[in-house]
Amino acid sequence: MSKHRLNGSERNPLPGAVASLPSHPDERIEVSVHLRRRDAAAFAAHLRQVTSGKPHDRVDRAGFAALYGAAPEDIAAVREFARQAGLSVVQADAARRTVILSGSVSQFNQAFDVELRLFKHDGGSYRGHTGAIHLPESLAGLVESVLGLDNRPQARTHFRIRPRPSGTLRKSTQTPGSFTPIQLAALYGFPAGAGKGECIAIIELGGGYKPADLGTYFTGLKLSAPQVTAVSVDHAKNQPTGSADGPDGEVMLDIEVAGAIAPQASIVVYFAPNTDAGFLDAITTAIHDTQNQPSVISISWGGPESGWTQQAMTSFDQAFQSAAALGITVCVAAGDGGSSDGVSGSAPHVDFPASSPHALACGGTSLKAQGNSIASETVWNDGADGGATGGGISSVFALPAWQAHLEVLNAQGASSALSMRGVPDVAGDADPQTGYAVRVDGSDTVIGGTSAVAPLWAGLIARINAIKGSPAGFINATLYQNPASLNDIVQGNNGAYAAGTGWDACTGIGSPDGVKLAGIL
Repeated sequence: MSKHRLNGSERNPLPGAVASLPSHPDERIEVSVHLRRRDAAAFAAHLRQVTSGKPHDRVDRAGFAALYGAAPEDIAAVREFARQAGLSVVQADAARRTVILSGSVSQFNQAFDVELRLFKHDGGSYRGHTGAIHLPESLAGLVESVLGLDNRPQARTHFRIRPRPSGTLRKSTQTPGSFTPIQLAALYGFPAGAGKGECIAIIELGGGYKPADLGTYFTGLKLSAPQVTAVSVDHAKNQPTGSADGPDGEVMLDIEVAGAIAPQASIVVYFAPNTDAGFLDAITTAIHDTQNQPSVISISWGGPESGWTQQAMTSFDQAFQSAAALGITVCVAAGDGGSSDGVSGSAPHVDFPASSPHALACGGTSLKAQGNSIASETVWNDGADGGATGGGISSVFALPAWQAHLEVLNAQGASSALSMRGVPDVAGDADPQTGYAVRVDGSDTVIGGTSAVAPLWAGLIARINAIKGSPAGFINATLYQNPASLNDIVQGNNGAYAAGTGWDACTGIGSPDGVKLAGIL
């Protein structure tokens, strides 16, 4: 039986990784199959309306699957394929356009014409394949991505812990120069409110939180702790490692920043494996969660576009398109590796999923206060070792309409027309030296990085949604049409790019002026 190459599914080994033994043929794995959208033309027309920055209609979750989910006959085709291949269907979700299959390595090798092997590298090992995935005739044109055959770590956290003096841990006093999220909300002029009735979704790919730490932290801020719920995706769960330097730092930072700004919002943390399949499954689970119904999603994990397959980036972007149609704002950290995004060499790279044009990409600044006012705010750049805000020009995604006619300024002061999706869109305090006072694994510490900026903006959006009584949804076009509603950052660089008047590839349009933003959204 002839098979068709799944375009964009090609995989190369991680740098320095060497294939060793074939994966054990009897090893049981799960793979996520993502299907095409029904009535794609109608959805595209609806999406243009939603992303225009003009008044528009939204579809609700109840009707989304029937209008724009996977067609029943497409799901049936995957079920039949699974039956013939000896695979089991673990889950089929029309709204998420996802069918999760379970089987042995040998069954998946045969089903998708791959050879799964163990790849070893300095950081450990992973199961993977090289080359493309192939589909039978019955699935050609129906399936848009197959994720999970390769389980390499796909993303990294985007936080930086402020160095502790003499290597000692602080007890409970706030470090000079740092801020609580409440203080930053005041400096940025966030509108009064607590996000009552809203739900903030947080995506995590490892680590966990301890309720006792959250209780201590919010008591210290004189706030009631928000309701925090953990949702397991693809068998991952809330599992603290006990190390603030690991993913626990990310999890606790995200919850504490968003929760301090919107303490009356419910916070739902979606834990998933750190693979492309797990990451996407967590996002689509949050978007289509009919029980918790988040109105804003915060994502502080990512990696250079060059480390992703085209099929994965397309599926992530389509998930964010669904979020926009449902009125969900998706805030994503732009990365902490400067204009190179941590890739060796001098060439610029941008971080994904921040580079998706349907995400609100969040860059970083260094903020200093004088009393209750901002004294200065510049691009966050502590050098190669200390980190710097991500930002630049996508090599994958086309220039969105709301970025048309913009120019990008390089570090030498020369400007040129922006030709592809520019990152970031907005910014906020991210410098660890002017970072966020948080509590992780029983210790008070200060954390920066663009990881903190995504939940900062998510908390602001939750406040605004509660005030307005309706979700702001996709806000990029509106922000670009109203740049005076943000604080323009005009000093500093992130390596290859410099800040300047208007949008730039370091801090986007700027940091938030909360009351003004509430007025335009």
